[in-house]
Amino acid sequence: MNRPVHEASPAPADEPREALEARLQRSWRANAAAWSDAVRERRIASRRAGTDAAVLDAVRRTRATRVLDAGCGEGWLARALAADGCAVVGIDASPELVAAARALGGARFEVAAYAELAGRADLGRFDAVVFNFALLGEDLRTPLQAAHALLHADGALIVQTVHPWLAGADGAYADGWRSETFAGFGTGFREPMPWYFRTLGAWLRALREAGFRVEDCVEPVDPASGRPLSLLLRAAPAAVGSGAGAR
Repeated sequence: MNRPVHEASPAPADEPREALEARLQRSWRANAAAWSDAVRERRIASRRAGTDAAVLDAVRRTRATRVLDAGCGEGWLARALAADGCAVVGIDASPELVAAARALGGARFEVAAYAELAGRADLGRFDAVVFNFALLGEDLRTPLQAAHALLHADGALIVQTVHPWLAGADGAYADGWRSETFAGFGTGFREPMPWYFRTLGAWLRALREAGFRVEDCVEPVDPASGRPLSLLLRAAPAAVGSGAGAR
C-alpha cells in the first residue's frame, strides 16, 4: 500500500494471526482518506528523502513496459510509471484506496486481495511486479507466489520495505507483529495498524522459497542523517530445477 513504517512500536497484545491480519486490512479501510492526504501533501519525510525516488528508479532500470503495482494504495506509483509510458495495473484490497486512486486516474485500478491474484488470468503477464511497502502481513507465500505466476519468465519482482536493522532497533531482532500509530503523518488516522516485522534473513528465505533469486539489494540513504531509509530488493523468477526454491 505504498507506505513506509519507520519505527517499531510495541507489539500488539497477544492475538491470533487471523485477528491481526483482519485488523491490518481494517486499518487501511478506516485510514484511507487520511493516508491519501498524507501522500498527496508529501507529509512523509522518508518519502521525500528518497524512498519514492528509489522505487521509481528500480522499476525504470528494468525497462518494464507492463507493470503490476501490488498494494497500490492511492495510486501515486502507478500514475508516475504510467507517465513514463508504462501500462500499469494497480490493485489493492481496500475499496476506499482504490476509489481514491481512480479519482485521479492515470492507470487501471482494481480492488483485489493478494489471495485472488493467482487466479486472475485476465490480468495477463507483467514485465515487473512491485510491492512498495505493501507486504505488511505475516503471509508472504501467497503474494510472492501470485507474483511469480503473473511475471514473464524474464520479469522482475521489486520489493521495497522497512529497513530491518532500523525498524527492529526498538525491539528484539526477530520476526513478529509490531504496531504503527501513524504518528507524525498528520491528522485523520482513525486506527493503528498491526504489521509484521521480518529480519533480512527472513526476507531472503521467503523470496527463495517462493521461487525467486535475488539479483540486487539497494539501501537508499537519508542524505541528512546518513541512515538507510529502506531496503529494496530486486529478484527474478528462478529457473526450474535451479534449486532456488519451490513454487
